[in-house]
Amino acid sequence: MVSPPVSPLPSAAAPTVRRARARRGEGDRLRDEILAAAEALLIATGDESALSIRAIAAAVGVTPPAIYLHFADRSELIFAVCERRWSALQGAMDAAAAGVADPIERIRRRGEAYLRFGTDHPEHYRVLMMSRPEETPARFGDERLAGTAGIEVVAADLREAIAAGVLPDQDAGEAAVMLWMAVHGMVALLISKPDFPFPPAEQLFDHFYRLTMAGLGGRV
Repeated sequence: MVSPPVSPLPSAAAPTVRRARARRGEGDRLRDEILAAAEALLIATGDESALSIRAIAAAVGVTPPAIYLHFADRSELIFAVCERRWSALQGAMDAAAAGVADPIERIRRRGEAYLRFGTDHPEHYRVLMMSRPEETPARFGDERLAGTAGIEVVAADLREAIAAGVLPDQDAGEAAVMLWMAVHGMVALLISKPDFPFPPAEQLFDHFYRLTMAGLGGRV
């Protein structure tokens, strides 16, 4: 007796689970879920190129067109993911300087917090601070990013130090930008050259800080 043909086994891959259509007023929640899923992928892979619309949609359980209801394109989504983390930088610097009366020490602590933040979130930092201008959505302009990077509060610390005679009279805004350029250079190199045998980051920062403050005419 000939056995009937055996039907092929179904694929082991589980089908993508589709979520129900969002009810009125749930759009903001879906947007947050999209951002959370995209950030999880970014952290897990450490690679911005892994954040395809299709991969993010699958992680959330929606179709790709649902993503475009909240974000114009992939670039806007990626920058929005990084922006959520970047917005915490100002708070981290303020917390590091809280309760410190000496403006020079506040500047040091803000710089250390910036360095830690950048190296703790390398892919977020790379996207926001190391992307080419044509890759950057218009709403993430240089002035906005610079404001979040603490330029204004560092300039205020410098003005206080100048008024107290701790630093010679100079343009506090220009000096703040110079400090930012220096610490950004450290973060960018540590991120882009992870295999280079740099000295410990804390040691590098201490050396950089002393050199920079000496250049501003302050104590070291």
